[in-house]
Amino acid sequence: MSIFKGAATALVTPFKNGLIDFEKYGEFIEWQISEDIDALVVAGTTGEASTISDIEHKALMKYAVDKINKRVPVILGTGSNDTMHSLELTRDAQAAGADAVLMVTPYYNKTTQSGVIKHYSYIADRVDIPIIMYNVPSRTGFNLSVNSVVELSKHKNIVGLKEASGNISYVADIASKVSEDFYIYSGNDDMIVPVLSLGGKGVISVLSNVMPKQTHTMVMDYLSGDIHSAMNLQLKLYDFISALFIETNPIPVKTCLNLLGFDVGELRMPLCEMEEKNKKLLFDKMKDLGLEG
Repeated sequence: MSIFKGAATALVTPFKNGLIDFEKYGEFIEWQISEDIDALVVAGTTGEASTISDIEHKALMKYAVDKINKRVPVILGTGSNDTMHSLELTRDAQAAGADAVLMVTPYYNKTTQSGVIKHYSYIADRVDIPIIMYNVPSRTGFNLSVNSVVELSKHKNIVGLKEASGNISYVADIASKVSEDFYIYSGNDDMIVPVLSLGGKGVISVLSNVMPKQTHTMVMDYLSGDIHSAMNLQLKLYDFISALFIETNPIPVKTCLNLLGFDVGELRMPLCEMEEKNKKLLFDKMKDLGLEG
């Protein structure tokens, strides 16, 4: 039931005049695959899923699955703070032919640890598609406990965790307690190699929107035993990664892609254009790596 090893891009969603730009989305998917990306994530945080309607969400899922056409695994974002809504989206993802779903912990209403176990279990019991849980307390206000992860990892349909708390001790604690067939993915681009060092299998990445081949290489170098090369690449990209998060994701990464000529379009409110001082810093870090449109 493992989904992928390596780098999965949490794809941006191109918008034009308030609508999803499917033509640009298709072009971007083709470029990602040509750059050796290992998997693609649709309608996640980076894809601005929180401002995509259900009709758009379903259309985006179907388009992506058909376009990717089994060339790499496709993982569809179906998380919600409403268990029934998340179940509906997960069933839609399964019907669309996705390889897995990525499901963020419930946000805003901030359930208990018992509640989050019930949330994931309720959905996992009613679908036949692998589920990757997503822990990102900086956005949700809720942190999955180690015990909750361990308990949920026993469910046959819950196969992995995207971990974005930034707490490496937490990752170590989980890795020491789950089985080897439960995959841990870094959810932070500045912690890819540290998570791999604790048994992680890859990253679900913002960085790989811009640098898919390099992100893939970092993970595969580590997994193939070339730890020094992976470490050097992690450190080389550190300042650029920091610049990609100088404002709320995906503001900087969309700005970067537009500067590079990918024409992924506008952001949906309440996200807005990058502040000029931050855009200059981002552009400077792009130039340091030879990234110019």
